[in-house]
Amino acid sequence: MHCRLKPKISTVSKSFYVTTPIFYVNDAPHIGHAYTEVACDVLARWHRQRGEETFLLTGTDEHGEKVLRTALGNQTDPKSWTDKLVTESWLPLLKTIDIDNQDFIRTTEPRHEVAVQKFLQKLFDDDYIYQGSFEGNYCVGCEEYKNDGDLIDGADTFAGQRVCAIHSKPVEQLNETNYFFKLSQFQEKLLDHYEQNPTFIQPASARNEVVSFVKSGLSDLSISRSKERFDWGIDIPWDSEHITYVWFDALLNYITAIGYGSDEEKLKSLWPADVQVVGKDILRFHAVIWPAMLMAAELEPPRQVFGHGWLLVGGEKMSKSKLTGISPNQITDIFGSDAFRYYFMKAIGFGSDGSFSWEDLSARYHSELANGFGNLASRTVAMVNRYYDGVIQAPGEFTDADKRVSNIAATATREADLAIAQIAPHEAIAKIWTLVDELNSYITTQEPWVLAKDPAKNERLSTVLYTAVEGLRCLAVLLYPVMPKATGRLWDSIGSSLGALADQPLSSCETWGLLQPGVKLGELEALFPRVEESA
Repeated sequence: MHCRLKPKISTVSKSFYVTTPIFYVNDAPHIGHAYTEVACDVLARWHRQRGEETFLLTGTDEHGEKVLRTALGNQTDPKSWTDKLVTESWLPLLKTIDIDNQDFIRTTEPRHEVAVQKFLQKLFDDDYIYQGSFEGNYCVGCEEYKNDGDLIDGADTFAGQRVCAIHSKPVEQLNETNYFFKLSQFQEKLLDHYEQNPTFIQPASARNEVVSFVKSGLSDLSISRSKERFDWGIDIPWDSEHITYVWFDALLNYITAIGYGSDEEKLKSLWPADVQVVGKDILRFHAVIWPAMLMAAELEPPRQVFGHGWLLVGGEKMSKSKLTGISPNQITDIFGSDAFRYYFMKAIGFGSDGSFSWEDLSARYHSELANGFGNLASRTVAMVNRYYDGVIQAPGEFTDADKRVSNIAATATREADLAIAQIAPHEAIAKIWTLVDELNSYITTQEPWVLAKDPAKNERLSTVLYTAVEGLRCLAVLLYPVMPKATGRLWDSIGSSLGALADQPLSSCETWGLLQPGVKLGELEALFPRVEESA
């Protein structure tokens, strides 16, 4: 019965290491943060089903002046503030949106702080760090010195002032004596790396922007702050009067979490990271400063840095400070976590800016999930229950229409895999959805409810329903990385005889006929119940 369909996906034994940026804990998370988390989780789950040892890292960035000011503004100290937010907001977020991470790094953890100091000491010993003075425009929100080109004219309260283009708040004029990393020495090395590794920075528009920025010239980077200004950070190991610049500290989490300075075997098994996903506003830190730091420490840069676009509300980047932030649970409480994950991965081209609206979310939920995928699953299982007491029947000879379904399943699998390799989850879902559409069309055309009325057509009815359930099996496997809860319920109904859903390789969707006749299906409640919206 099994039919192998030109397999393209191999089950391989290798590691796949993907990271989110670590997030500032100056406030609770909004859907912009969750968007990045879900994207990385989808990538990790997909590669895990390819047979790869997969490691997803996320965490929180807890040092710096912004966090300190926020804590003091809330009448507490920064450690108590970060502990509270991580415990009450950031860790619960991972459960809310079903993130299957292998580690959660906090930059206030001893394992991180000790490793950061080891890294700093190596660069200092190797003459990549020196002491000097600097004067410039500093944005506390970005924790970054700004060039004049990074500023815009302020509006409303800040009219007549130059403000940060990202936060729309005035910058501060600072004049400090700090320690500097010799970033300027890496200009040509970085450009050579970009040329030799054309997919290191993606998407292409982001790559072009970074290359242009580096070609315009790099300045050395201030990597410390005097304790006379503030003291919430990691001490510079050779000078206790200075703390580490928060970005230099934060970027190192990607290696401190996997053993830098403490577990070289683990580090070598995972580094370099396969892809580091970041928002486009912090791309320069990850595509310029970060690889230069690694080169200085004689470590390889990550294989790829992907800068995704912003989620927009009212035409502006989502921001708690601008009152445009939406909490993930505001959505999941109504539509569920699977719909949240599906919507943000499907509706917005990953790498581009995208606008969120409740109306679009609701429309897609009902048309694509409830009526498209959910109804397909419900009516298929219901017909097997109605006509065969829930028992899968042996199919007869497959017709061209049946073979078309199996061919589309195999093609969707291969094309979705290619899309994931290009960090395009929206395209992967679109490829998978061709099977949803084909199965809905197939059932409408084959009319099993008509076949059921004629005993002479029982074999054809068995074949049609077998084909439909096999298609659902493939959809459960392919959509599991995107919607683990709904596909899990579907799998419990139709596929549990084959083992756990998480253990099903993607390549199984290129083999037709894995469901065995005689297996009894379980009951299936609606995967996506209709949502009654208030006026």
